[in-house]
Amino acid sequence: MADAPRVRFSPAPTGSLHVGGAHTASFNWLFARHTGGTFALRIEDTDVARSRPEWVQGIQHALVWLGLDWDDGAILQSERFDRYRAAADALLADGHAYECYCTEEEVRARNDAARAAGRAPGYDGHCRNLDPEERAALAAEGRPRSLRFRTPDDGTSTFDDLIRGEISVEWSTIADFVIVRSDGTPLFFLANAVDDIDMEITHVIRGEDLLDTTHRVLALREALGATDRPVYAHLPLIVGADRAKLSKRHGAVAVEEFRDAGYLPETVLNYLALLGWGPEDGREIMERAEIVREFDLAGVVHSPAFFDHQKLDWMNGEWIRRLDLDDLERRAMPFAEARFDDRLSADAFRGALRIGQERALTLVSLVEQMDFLFVGEREFEIDPASWERLESAQRAGEILDGVIEHVENCPWESSEDLDIRPVFEKLGIKPRKAMHVIYTAVEGRAAGLPLFDSMYLLGGDRTLRRLRAARERLRSGWTR
Repeated sequence: MADAPRVRFSPAPTGSLHVGGAHTASFNWLFARHTGGTFALRIEDTDVARSRPEWVQGIQHALVWLGLDWDDGAILQSERFDRYRAAADALLADGHAYECYCTEEEVRARNDAARAAGRAPGYDGHCRNLDPEERAALAAEGRPRSLRFRTPDDGTSTFDDLIRGEISVEWSTIADFVIVRSDGTPLFFLANAVDDIDMEITHVIRGEDLLDTTHRVLALREALGATDRPVYAHLPLIVGADRAKLSKRHGAVAVEEFRDAGYLPETVLNYLALLGWGPEDGREIMERAEIVREFDLAGVVHSPAFFDHQKLDWMNGEWIRRLDLDDLERRAMPFAEARFDDRLSADAFRGALRIGQERALTLVSLVEQMDFLFVGEREFEIDPASWERLESAQRAGEILDGVIEHVENCPWESSEDLDIRPVFEKLGIKPRKAMHVIYTAVEGRAAGLPLFDSMYLLGGDRTLRRLRAARERLRSGWTR
């Protein structure tokens, strides 16, 4: 086995890269970078019916976005079928595997019968000891032929997991399992064992959902002649607020969803690294180089890791505030161009970024708050709930009249000239009870980007038109 650590991330391209997969990829990458080892990408696309080339590309694009560069690969298992067939033939010749002619329906029926009789389901070894004549007769009937691995009849399978300690299971509980389908394609167990041997993988870092498969893979490795074992480390399950495995019902779960929602890759990697691991001093905002330097696989816990969307939002806001304005503009521009098209004004956009950066949680929410700057007065709309609140506010008309008078007469040389709090003081109204009225009239919602700066970016004419339109709408009692 190789001297320097060699790890691999091996997703199946049957959909987008899930948060759980990205978590596994990040821990493999961090371990490789921390130890000076090799990080390989292997695409486990042996399930031809469910795999898609676009999902292979999507996985790679997601990894690149996260900054998880690989040293070897991408290796496609679909291009290694000859290697798996050769391994399967060797197992068959050595008596470690046998031909099975049972149909899925027959296996299912026997399992149902076993349950009805109070026995544990699982392949019952029906084809295990057929003689050559019996096999030839079944083949002559045109029955499908798969290959099954012959598991030990007794004894215990044991391996040490770096995170969970010693894991043992009685072989009597593991039935003979299929390694080659009737269509000739290899199953996960065989391809996984062969590839890890050929790639000289030293550490297998993966999710705990694959914990039970380890016994089968280790048995295959031994039958294929491997004399050593990789170090196994099964990462904690990622769960939602209800402590169930993270899924769509908990919100976004695919990496591309977070990217498209305006999260920064620095944030997502930082957050993923802290799911099941963390530095001793409890730091949460960590640069990539810091995480690589301090990452310790032995420090990973085995208890489930809670994916907290609110904490992710907070962390993303902290990372947004670390960006200089030029970098923030570069990253937010694609979202703004998609939303505003040719209505986008570069100066107003940069100004809105400057005043919105301090409060932003995502790039998308930051850009959405700018809507009021890039729409014409005919297209400008006020959020119904915000307008209802304005209508019910005491002395809303007086507030609007006072602010209009103030704005009409101020010098308009800087946003400081637009501080309307003296108007509220003159009216004897607390700002917290009046500010939402002006926010709604100017920005279309009861809260948003800093108001005085927003008015200055909007300009005197447009600000006054909106304030006057709100006053007239209030007087007329018109709603929409």
